[in-house]
Amino acid sequence: RIASGALDAEVGVVISNKPQARALERARSAGVPSLALDPAAYADRESYDAALVEAIRAAGAQCVVLAGYMRLLTPVFLAAFPGAVINIHPSLLPSFPGLRGAGDALDYGVRLAGCTVHFVNEEMDGGAVIVQAAVPVTPGEPLDDLKARIHAMEHRIYPQALQWLAQGRLRVEGRCVHVAPPDSGVVPAAAGGAWLVSPPLEPGF
Repeated sequence: RIASGALDAEVGVVISNKPQARALERARSAGVPSLALDPAAYADRESYDAALVEAIRAAGAQCVVLAGYMRLLTPVFLAAFPGAVINIHPSLLPSFPGLRGAGDALDYGVRLAGCTVHFVNEEMDGGAVIVQAAVPVTPGEPLDDLKARIHAMEHRIYPQALQWLAQGRLRVEGRCVHVAPPDSGVVPAAAGGAWLVSPPLEPGF
């Protein structure tokens, strides 16, 4: 989305706690600065998060976008980027937080699953919800099939949430996240391929 010009943002740096992460390879291929930081090299979580903050600030980044990052962030990190750390999770939060969001939803027998983009706080998958997309669940279907439908919607709602954040259009009141109308006056339309996306996506997403 960024390379195509559809997203008003630049990638300052890609950081992973796993040296072999595919994201680092993609960043290097695209000429984007990348860095692997090993948590084992630091005395505690706070020290590690302080090193992350230093690296992110050195890159000039103003917000932090998590993807597949399986570590809880400490107050040291969150205080450095207030209201500017977001994550995506493969379930309709607050239902099914944790490592097996889609699998837990399927095991529970729900008829709707989906994904959530949310602000990050100290609670696992507990921050205020920015946007969600729901997809239907077929009882007894393979988990990989459900994951594929969820993944397709993740690729639509995450860029949209990033665009809203980059444009300064997100306002948090308690647990409610409000999206200011676009300056262009375009009317959002619900995304195809899902039963519901809320708030609706805008053209290009």
